Amino acid sequence: MKKKKLSLATQIMIGLILGIIVGAIFYGSETAQTYLQPLGDIFLHLIKMIVVPIIISSIIVAIAGVGDLKAVGKLGGKSILYFFCVTLTAIAIGLISANIFHPGEGLNMDKLEQSDISKYVDTAEAEGHTSVIDMIVHIVPPNPFEAIASADMLAIIFFSVMFGLGIAAIGEKGKPVYDFFSGTSQVMFYITNLIMKFAPIGVFGLIGVTISKFGLSSLIPLGKLVITVYGTMIFFILVILGIIAKVVGYSIFKLMKVLKEELILAFSTASSESVLPRIMDKMEKEGCPKHIATFVIPTGYSFNLDGSTLYQAIAALFIAQMYGIHLSIFEQITLMFVLMITSKGIAGVPGVSFVVLLATLGTVGIPVEGLAFIAGIDRILDMGRTVVNVMGNALASIVISKSEKQFNPPVKAE
Repeated sequence: MKKKKLSLATQIMIGLILGIIVGAIFYGSETAQTYLQPLGDIFLHLIKMIVVPIIISSIIVAIAGVGDLKAVGKLGGKSILYFFCVTLTAIAIGLISANIFHPGEGLNMDKLEQSDISKYVDTAEAEGHTSVIDMIVHIVPPNPFEAIASADMLAIIFFSVMFGLGIAAIGEKGKPVYDFFSGTSQVMFYITNLIMKFAPIGVFGLIGVTISKFGLSSLIPLGKLVITVYGTMIFFILVILGIIAKVVGYSIFKLMKVLKEELILAFSTASSESVLPRIMDKMEKEGCPKHIATFVIPTGYSFNLDGSTLYQAIAALFIAQMYGIHLSIFEQITLMFVLMITSKGIAGVPGVSFVVLLATLGTVGIPVEGLAFIAGIDRILDMGRTVVNVMGNALASIVISKSEKQFNPPVKAE
């Protein structure tokens, strides 16, 4: 009798559980961080190594296959409009939740542990000047190789789209170039599948370090915030994304089933990048055309971070409530639109949610120092918001495919 092999999702879950156990055993000790951190770092480095080549080759092949500037422009415009509407909804849901549950009220700030947020402050000061115009200008890279080296995703996407259109425009002469990038794309997806075999070990290392560093006890003083954030995120996925899926004739539960491995991995690593190649591949297999999946999902990683913006809205009101500051409806609406702009302007910056909050809180009179109280559990909250980001962008590819009447689900074998 042939022995049944454990699925990747099961292996990752085992790595997650073992990491929590080992992290709890070595809580407060440098041992776990010394020996487990390299495992997690190696896995994340492997993922970062393949993300840029996959995005470049996939988008070039997809756009060259379409070859119509008008069609590409329509796809981009439709995607941005959808991202804007869903992100605005996520921020509104976050604000409503914080107003209902008041997670920051009644906290004794003298007993809360504060963390150093200076590294985020420096980044926010460097990026804080970014306006909508600056962001649009920044999308066009003066040097594509520099954009590739710094993994500037929006600039990479812009260059790849232009390159793909160029290949299509020169017809038969562009075929060798098209074949090269098509082959590159296939090779990179093969390498992705090899790297994913290391995922359970990477997850074991990353979660082990997280638990050993912060411990589960760090959640207790801020338990109401954690419960509010996670509860709101579950509501957003099941209700808001669920309704959107229902409207376009799809099931949010089916999407969860399709992406179960990627969702566990995204949660464990708190990194959307770790699952980007696999999501594009899976959504294409699920029925999204290649040119839509490979354009919408990477673009969504900059413009459609539903989980991050939802969290930022809750965190902003949490800090205001903690200091006893009451924000009027007008101030909260102002906060909502400022978050919309700042979350797009500095997308892709490390610790982006913290940086966005630092760049935003002052505009409505909330002390940025309040972020020091929640910095210690940011990693725990980041795990949840990463899952929402992944779900939101995977669903976006289906919504855009359906709107273009190009969604072709695989035919089930009888």
